[in-house]
Amino acid sequence: MASWSEFEREAPALAALCYQRFRATELMMLGTIRKNGYPRISPTEWTIFDGNLVLGGIWQAKKARDLLRDPRCTLHSTTSNKNGQEGDAKLWGRALPMPEDQQDPYWEHLGWRPEGPAHVFVIDIESAAYLAFREGEGMKRLQWPGDGTWKVTKH
Repeated sequence: MASWSEFEREAPALAALCYQRFRATELMMLGTIRKNGYPRISPTEWTIFDGNLVLGGIWQAKKARDLLRDPRCTLHSTTSNKNGQEGDAKLWGRALPMPEDQQDPYWEHLGWRPEGPAHVFVIDIESAAYLAFREGEGMKRLQWPGDGTWKVTKH
């Protein structure tokens, strides 16, 4: 497991591609595991704070309750067309609640604070991948952990 800054050090090209895709829409899709075991997909806001990928959320939102029950999650860049040429960034890991005593600097970083309680999670990254689809070239995949080379699949 790694913080965002550790991910950047270990896989700088992949981290840069993921950051670029996530920043393109400023949202990511969060996959969690519901109480009944089925997946839940939800849009979520994110930021990089103090070397960590951080998600904030509405107090007691279903996705937050999912993460409190089972911290395993996946994060996926938003996709706006079916041909996939803009690329897909994917992260897998665990969402850990940010300790209360560390949240004031986080809210200061954002420049606002909710009126009541909110959930704040730090993502502990287990693995990541970036997929690029190019006509005539097939699918290219860069992943971490990995050897830092693109794998190409023709289709």
